[in-house]
Amino acid sequence: MSSSSSNGDIIRRMEDAAEDFLAALADDQKSVASLDFADEDERRNWHYTPVERKGLMLKDMDGWQVELANRLLGTGLSGSGMHRARTIIDLEPILGEMEGPGGKWKRDPERYYVSVFGTPGNGEWGWRFEGHHVSVNYTIVNGELIGPTPVFLGANPAKVLHGSTEGVRALKEEEDVARDLLASLDGTQKEVAIVSDEAPADMLTKNVPMVTSELDSEPDGLRASEMTDLQQTTLHELIEVYVGRLPDALATDEKARVAEVDAEEIRFAWAGPEARGQGHYYRVLAPTFLAEYDCTQNDANHIHAVWRDLQNDFGQDILRRHLAASH
Repeated sequence: MSSSSSNGDIIRRMEDAAEDFLAALADDQKSVASLDFADEDERRNWHYTPVERKGLMLKDMDGWQVELANRLLGTGLSGSGMHRARTIIDLEPILGEMEGPGGKWKRDPERYYVSVFGTPGNGEWGWRFEGHHVSVNYTIVNGELIGPTPVFLGANPAKVLHGSTEGVRALKEEEDVARDLLASLDGTQKEVAIVSDEAPADMLTKNVPMVTSELDSEPDGLRASEMTDLQQTTLHELIEVYVGRLPDALATDEKARVAEVDAEEIRFAWAGPEARGQGHYYRVLAPTFLAEYDCTQNDANHIHAVWRDLQNDFGQDILRRHLAASH
């Protein structure tokens, strides 16, 4: 949950961007893009596969409307987060060429959807930008409190192997910083941190609306309190890779929230071989947050990586507090 004067500036920019976007739409477009905030099932119905979604697709917008949609997305991501998102979207034609005309999914950089829940600036409202491997979700309450998660980014291919963009890695830091941390562990630490020789086929929490018991039966992994100071620094650098997707003021709040968690309660778990090019998985889990990553599909060249607030995904905590305060 976030509430500060700097976050107020972010909220106002979001309100302005959402209002400008909706104002530029024809009535039939607006009826598709505008969704009911009270429809919690739909508001929490997030995906990272290329399925059809509610909301208005970029393909059904003109050039100016697409520009305004991207401006809205830019209010919810940092510069580096926006660069990641654009790089991920630009992978769609590459993926389409790799799969050929017989591929299962439609691969199209215009198959991304914008949804506005409720009325911007009027009490409770929110917005979503979502398509294959990008899901950005915001909930705003009374122009003061903001819920900025879940934030999901993925990449297929994780590393482009051919063509003019050969070598591009949209989520380079998500993999490399985690590998730096793993490599820094000694044998005893690795025995605890590596919880399985085989990585799961996907993130264990997948696209559940709220993380509940999905990780309860999983091994803890290595606690931050069992790491050296240097290893803890690398662990926090990894967390900041995920937090850094958010605008600076929100990222600062997220880092402050992480800093409140005792090192005994933060756990790093790795599954799969250590060698590059093989399927691997990791998570950084605490009572209040989760960074989860998987790279197993398509010959371990396909990344899924999400940052979640275990108390406030889709603004559930701020909405609960608001409801309690209003009665």
